Amino acid sequence: MKEFHTLEDFNFKDKTVLLRVDINCPLDKDTLEIINDSRIRRIIPTVRELMGKRAKVVVLAHQSRKGKWDFISMEQHSKRLSKHLNHPVGYINDVIGNSAKKSIKSLGAGEVLLLDNVRGLDCETAKLDMNGHADSVLVKELAPLIDYYICDAFGAAHRSQCSLVGFPLKVPSASGRLMTKEIFALKALFDDPRRPSVFVLGGAKFGEVPAMIDHVLGSRTADTVILTGLAGNAFLFARGVNIGDASMEILKEELTDTNINAAKKMMLKYGHKILLPTDVAVERNGKRENILTGDLPAPEAALDIGDESIEKFKKVLSSSRTSFMSGPAGLYEKDEFGKGTKELMISMIESDGQSVIGGGHTIGAADLFDLTDGFSYVSTAGGALETFLLGEELPAVEALRRSFRKF
Repeated sequence: MKEFHTLEDFNFKDKTVLLRVDINCPLDKDTLEIINDSRIRRIIPTVRELMGKRAKVVVLAHQSRKGKWDFISMEQHSKRLSKHLNHPVGYINDVIGNSAKKSIKSLGAGEVLLLDNVRGLDCETAKLDMNGHADSVLVKELAPLIDYYICDAFGAAHRSQCSLVGFPLKVPSASGRLMTKEIFALKALFDDPRRPSVFVLGGAKFGEVPAMIDHVLGSRTADTVILTGLAGNAFLFARGVNIGDASMEILKEELTDTNINAAKKMMLKYGHKILLPTDVAVERNGKRENILTGDLPAPEAALDIGDESIEKFKKVLSSSRTSFMSGPAGLYEKDEFGKGTKELMISMIESDGQSVIGGGHTIGAADLFDLTDGFSYVSTAGGALETFLLGEELPAVEALRRSFRKF
């Protein structure tokens, strides 16, 4: 049963459409230039379709947030958008002022305008519920100027912010192509996986991992969870392995009593369904060296899973019918320590099943190893994906559902 409107449901000809996207890009810290515009490229199909349907397209987006070094205007983004569309995109250094309103009103059918960084407005990050956001100054100023609202910002769908949840309560709204694709791909992965289903959780964040494991194993979304990266090291520590001072130093903020106890609880609850590394790789005399967990501690930090662990995990992944990876297995940017991530990714791709990866660093690793196109699906989301992994509701998706019921 349909839960929200999609682009087929409305006639956009000569109508003004507000399109919320997530084109938050990594920047060079010295020049503040965009260094990877993959998020811009992924929204191109939605923008092109709206242009083809002769809509007047007003694009709303954010870059970082106030107080952070990469909080900049959206001018660069408009140039990249123009390049990938092969069509000029207007830009206005304003969101709700007279300049923005005048530019929106003067848009012609098939034209595109990008407004400035929406997080420049305090209302965007105010702590309010959906109804409160619907009454924000952003929605009050822009809703009268538009006919439809389209959300294609799945990467930010876990945020309850007025540009994401306010407009659907005021104007007919729909999901963009990327958003729709993400939701249905992840629903297939989480609601009805082909078995055996294997989840690989790695990366640099550990605090949420026990709750993620509890959700995916408890709901039988996954049959097995493989832990790599800092999550693997943290669970080894929780199991009583002395991982060494250097590895402990990297994990010190994450290894709270609460997190350690949560990890212990998950290992007791799920036992053999959680697979931990049996060895780690360290840098010794400038080279990669494998150390069995029984031979730890080592003076060097663990920078990757070891070769024995790689082979063990590859066997599990090669027989999977569904495999999912969130977070790399090690410091993949360093040649010697991308081995774990690369080998596991290749096993996922070569398995006779659906393979999905998600999250910025995971995609970055896949791009580096030239493996991205081999996966069944690549999710752009970071925080929204974490919310899915925790089994929680995505506010932007719920707002689209409410709009569907209302309009």
